[in-house]
Amino acid sequence: MRILHNKWIVVALFGFFLSCKDHETKPLLAINSNDTSMFNDAIREHYFIALDSTSYYMQQIDTSNTLSKNKSLFLKSREWYKRVEPMLIAYDYENYISMNAPNLLKVEIDDHQDIRIQNPKSFQVLEELLYDENGFSNKELNTVLEYLKIRIPFVRKNHILITQRDRHHLKMIRDAIVNIATKGITGFDSPKLANSLNEAIYNYETLQHVLAIYKDAFADKKLYMKWEDEITSTINVLKNGNFDDFDRYAFIKFHTNNQLDLVAKTAQDWNIELSESRALDPKVTSLFDQNFFNMKMFSTQRAPDITEERIELGRQLFNDKDLSGSGTISCATCHIKEKAFTDGHKIAKGINGQDLQRNSPTLTYAVYQRSLFYDGRADGLEDQIVGVTNNENEFHIDLDQLEEKIQAKSAYKVQFDSLYDGKITDMNVRNAIATYIRSLAPFDSKFDRNMNNIEETMTAEEVTGFNLFMGKAACATCHFPPAFNGTVPPKYMESEFENLGVPKNASFENPVLDDDWGQYYPYEVEEKKHFFKTSTVRNVDLTGPYMHNGVYKTLEEVVEFYNVGGGQGMGLDVPYQTLPSDSLNLTNAESKAIIAFMKTLTDKRFEKEEIN
Repeated sequence: MRILHNKWIVVALFGFFLSCKDHETKPLLAINSNDTSMFNDAIREHYFIALDSTSYYMQQIDTSNTLSKNKSLFLKSREWYKRVEPMLIAYDYENYISMNAPNLLKVEIDDHQDIRIQNPKSFQVLEELLYDENGFSNKELNTVLEYLKIRIPFVRKNHILITQRDRHHLKMIRDAIVNIATKGITGFDSPKLANSLNEAIYNYETLQHVLAIYKDAFADKKLYMKWEDEITSTINVLKNGNFDDFDRYAFIKFHTNNQLDLVAKTAQDWNIELSESRALDPKVTSLFDQNFFNMKMFSTQRAPDITEERIELGRQLFNDKDLSGSGTISCATCHIKEKAFTDGHKIAKGINGQDLQRNSPTLTYAVYQRSLFYDGRADGLEDQIVGVTNNENEFHIDLDQLEEKIQAKSAYKVQFDSLYDGKITDMNVRNAIATYIRSLAPFDSKFDRNMNNIEETMTAEEVTGFNLFMGKAACATCHFPPAFNGTVPPKYMESEFENLGVPKNASFENPVLDDDWGQYYPYEVEEKKHFFKTSTVRNVDLTGPYMHNGVYKTLEEVVEFYNVGGGQGMGLDVPYQTLPSDSLNLTNAESKAIIAFMKTLTDKRFEKEEIN
């Protein structure tokens, strides 16, 4: 285990800040995007200094210290962790997830014989222990410390910062910018201290350092100075803010989006192409652009291109009742356009109007979820359609019969001839329907138009609501922008499931825990009982009633449920609740502001009924 001694750490700290301003590089004529970056050594040096410094302070935390000393050491270790975080996200994502995991049980299930349940041992856990008003046991503290004291040097020893190209380092900068805006300033990973603004500063200082390393590689020196001015300005805004009152709306609109634009300009300046085989479109310059996500990465592999013609075919199939076994329902029966593709019922209705198991979720922005159905039993839209087709209370038809019904319709045959090489297969049918659903994510709400400088119509109350949603109310720690669902930034590779302790009745005085056990099935894992997928908040004004069981009729009730701390906050026995049980202490005005903001997420095309 390699630990810095005191003299070396002082030199390292001094060297870090000095090099941010004075690092010199050899002049370049151009960057060769096909070669290993000539700046790898300098970037790796910073990576080592930051990791070693993180470890240095972590090694000193000990149960023999005073609590005050351990808190001080934690904050220094955490500061240096945040300086290395952009590189961990880019080059060692699994260790980033492990070291920064929320203080929640992690349950991994491969089959009935392979179920792994792990307690996290991360910085977030350490923060919650050290700052718990009720105290903690030395055993708990030592368990976390033992892990981190070994893990951090291990990460350093087994680093892979060897053959990175310049495009990798630029993507690292871009991912860090997205991560700060979508998680960093929300309190996601500083649950007790809400030290998010300071920690964002440490992130930005690393980005500033990396850009300084590249200073002489810029063909346009003015572009480098724009970076320097932008990051300096951003750090000053963060320094002058406090968590509860921070204007996240202005921060994202005027800083995050500007930085994304600078990334795109830098790619041109360096003459490099950022990879398009990731979840995010590297050319987009706004967090709320319609093309922020790379749609291909949220589709099945080798799926046909999304075209207007395939969308139209999918729309027709979506609305065709003849495709169900009974000939009485279609996809549109439970997903009505005017209700943002929900049905307005507490519980969805199947064949002959009988109740199904759960509320109909909106299909808008469903494309940007990695798991479908409330319990996550489907891995994608095409897979989800199989579940609906085979369900005896829904379509109640097998895939072969579905093919036969479509083949019998001449109009469909003509369309499949031109769009799917004449092949009417269940896979092509499902792809067409899924393609239509993928089109239901326009990012054209009032909020989006304001964020993208198309109009200036947000009221002060709506802006306040967004800032509360992203800050004090902690909504965005589960509903991540820009889709405001549970798909986790900055990689957007997994969708979260939460246990909120949702009741079966709407009474706050005498609640009764809902008896739907969610992800408990099919493996019957106690720790997954009552877990459900985090749905999007987009178009929420049209999608009531709310929760998986439709228990709440109004958004006011939903906000109050979160405000009181979910099921546990109402006194229910919910041992694995993921929602903090303490009250958010929202005032009536703050609750109204959050609702006002959420209503700005209604897509314009629903208001004008422009969706076919």
